[in-house]
Amino acid sequence: MSQYKVIDVQPIAGALGAQISGVDLAGPLPDETFAEIRSALHDNLVIFFRDQQLTPAQHKAFSARFGELLEVPFIRALQGHPEILPVMKGKAEQTKRNFGGLWHTDMSYAEVPPLGSALYARVIPPYGGDTMWTNMYRAYDALSDGLKAVLDTLRAVHSPVRSYGAKGAVVNNGDPAHKMDVRTDERASAEVTHPVVRIHPATGKKALYVNSTYTLRFEGMTEEESAPLLQFLYGHAVRPEFTCRFRWTPGALAVWDNRCTQHLAMNDYDGFDRELHRTTIAGDRPIAVA
Repeated sequence: MSQYKVIDVQPIAGALGAQISGVDLAGPLPDETFAEIRSALHDNLVIFFRDQQLTPAQHKAFSARFGELLEVPFIRALQGHPEILPVMKGKAEQTKRNFGGLWHTDMSYAEVPPLGSALYARVIPPYGGDTMWTNMYRAYDALSDGLKAVLDTLRAVHSPVRSYGAKGAVVNNGDPAHKMDVRTDERASAEVTHPVVRIHPATGKKALYVNSTYTLRFEGMTEEESAPLLQFLYGHAVRPEFTCRFRWTPGALAVWDNRCTQHLAMNDYDGFDRELHRTTIAGDRPIAVA
């Protein structure tokens, strides 16, 4: 673990996740402070800050220290802030599937997927609505050497079609109860391929890089042929000992590394409003095992 001189870093679980204190993200951060925050992200994969008072501009300014901010396709952005995605569910919505309610890695369907995301809590229910993360380094490391050797050579096809296609699971389809404006277009049927195991450019570690939301099949195989191994990997990757769970409070901010984690938003707060704002940080093309 890195030695921190400026910030206080307290792990919240054995597998990943740490809460950082002693930092006000509303103002400019000295380079030394931000360098320690970035080290904490590499060490812990997801980091949390409590009791931050951030305007949308301040949220974007902090996020942009990690890299260029992306506009997210298919979903209407916050008015006046195209880089901010409002993640909302209203108390009148009785949906079986909330936004982010399946294990996933943000936008793995992109040719160059995001480095990470920064999610800021604005309206939080009195209970429920937690978010879970899982450590995809550990998911890979816990596999047998024989299966690792197979996966190291494979690529997988990713697409937004299951979520944002014409029959997508999170598309509004004109339902006025949805607070989020989620729409589809021709981009929803696009497919890209990524290595099943990717090398993290900062840490050099191997991470499993498939998820049940956006991964369709292995390259060169049918969905039926791919399904048995993919289903095993999906279940294996989210074993409890690989995960952490965060209880949101108003003003909390989570920053996570999409290159080595998956996450899941719990949908257990019917009858209450929940609103968080997400920025998405540009990343790099996944690097395969040599």
